[in-house]
Amino acid sequence: MPIWKVILLAIVQGLAELLPVSSSAHVIVAEKLMGLDPSAPQMTLLLVMLHTGTMFAVIVYFWRTWKEAYFSSSQNFNRFAGLVIWATILTGIVGEALKKLIEKTLFAHQPKAEIENLFSRLDLIAPALAAAGLLILISGLMERRQLANRIPSYAAFKPESEGTVNLAQTSWMGIVQGLALPFRGFSRSGSTISTAMLAGAKKAPAERFSFAMAVVLTPVVVGMELLRLEKAHTVAISAGSPAGSMMDLHGSLLASLLGMVFSFLAGLVALRWLSSWLENGRWYLFGIYCLVASAGVFALYLHGF
Repeated sequence: MPIWKVILLAIVQGLAELLPVSSSAHVIVAEKLMGLDPSAPQMTLLLVMLHTGTMFAVIVYFWRTWKEAYFSSSQNFNRFAGLVIWATILTGIVGEALKKLIEKTLFAHQPKAEIENLFSRLDLIAPALAAAGLLILISGLMERRQLANRIPSYAAFKPESEGTVNLAQTSWMGIVQGLALPFRGFSRSGSTISTAMLAGAKKAPAERFSFAMAVVLTPVVVGMELLRLEKAHTVAISAGSPAGSMMDLHGSLLASLLGMVFSFLAGLVALRWLSSWLENGRWYLFGIYCLVASAGVFALYLHGF
């Protein structure tokens, strides 16, 4: 794949990652428009590595906030560690169960098929975007109504950055994160933050914990995709093309690493001006955007993409 395509996809990922609009959906649509196959092992690995790059950007950007919230004392750290481990366990249970269910139903007559084969289907991305959009819209409108009832005007409102999420809220976040794993378009950050808000959490601690969950989950997903790429490499060798397969394997890793660097840089640029915008009572607008994007993706599907 040409380097300029890797860089372009990395920039799309970096700019969309902080927003609850499903950066993976944007990258997959961009891949389709450029004639690439998002379900190929190499492209799935690239997508995961782009997420890794932006996760490093998130770590750099949010580190001070996380340090104050989670690492200020052993009590805070132990509580955070317990909650994030529990949420990740729930994510794994739900995600794996959903993966097996989909593979045994949609791929019942294809024993070697994998759920990643669905990643290129815009007809599935569109409703996933719509579902995330509705969830964000409902939680955002609820937030605005609560603010309007609590204070006389936005001029008197000071965004609440304190507070934590409790066990019930993080449990729901972990479950919803598991639902987001197999469905590209169902924004992980948008769905988890919105779910926590609907469960009574403040948006600031919900956002903080959601991105912490993603940082914990990303290395696991990267490892799984590396194993999947290695499996594809082994299959190619057994088919009698070891040299070309090894070249593809090395090329995929190098391209993915390059993409990770550019997504990291793009993510840092985006985070400088996007983070404050997210905290000003405009959460519901991202739900509207996801609904519009869903219609656009479905239109592309109808035109043969």
